[in-house]
Amino acid sequence: MSYDNTCKFLAENYPADFARWLLASETSDIQVLKTELNLEPIRADSVTFLQISNQILHLEFQTTPKSTPPLDFRMLDYYTRLKREYWCDIEQVLIFLQATSSEIVFNTQYVDKKTRHEYRVIRLWEEDPTPLLANPALLPLATLARTDSPADLLEQVAASVDMIEETGERQNISACVQVLAGLRFDKNLIRQMFREEIMQESVIYQDILQKGLQQGLQQGEERGKEQEALQLILRLLTRRFSNIQPDVEQQIRTLSITQLEDLAEALLDFTSPNDLVNYLTNISLPQSNSGD
Repeated sequence: MSYDNTCKFLAENYPADFARWLLASETSDIQVLKTELNLEPIRADSVTFLQISNQILHLEFQTTPKSTPPLDFRMLDYYTRLKREYWCDIEQVLIFLQATSSEIVFNTQYVDKKTRHEYRVIRLWEEDPTPLLANPALLPLATLARTDSPADLLEQVAASVDMIEETGERQNISACVQVLAGLRFDKNLIRQMFREEIMQESVIYQDILQKGLQQGLQQGEERGKEQEALQLILRLLTRRFSNIQPDVEQQIRTLSITQLEDLAEALLDFTSPNDLVNYLTNISLPQSNSGD
């Protein structure tokens, strides 16, 4: 599951809420910009660009501080590309999701001889959860905020999710909360506080799930690490059906990268373990010999 994609989904579906939080802006005239910039394409799966009046809010979500090229240079790179294309004020906010002692998360500028570029950094584990708890769109981020009692904080978030009146929004926010909460909490505790069926019914969850699968499979294929794609699918199947029979898991382990990609799409329609068994049986059937 892609935590970065979850944040990106939230920012693009609730842009006014993020603008209010990070810029103290009350405007509703916000446009979500494309993430592809001119010149050589760069990785942008965790990036969101919001245009607010004559200003762009560039949001970058990171689970870990490791990056190639380094994050400080990436912020400079994005800045120059955005400036070249839109030529307006640009506010950059780099949001780290998971607590770490790495020096990188305390760096707020890129410095190279006579070049200096500054940007804003938010370490969620140091943030006051109060404003996040007050806004449904930011509830998923609240699970990672500062607290002396993480379990109590998660309970507060769950209570706030239950208060969301519109069913579709409640399902979507609940799904995102559960995804991001996985960075801090044991999955059993998350399941105790949130109903699994709400997460699976969520449109956002299905979209995030598919993007995460596609990204994981693509990275696995590009790096020659078929094992990464395999482990991702096994984790998702285990989360959906609680457990997988050993013989079924062994069969999945024999699939090629192409078959894993097909399974990644098909599993979104599975409603029971039997659907998985039937699917694997069908793709394993020997091809008929037209000469017989």
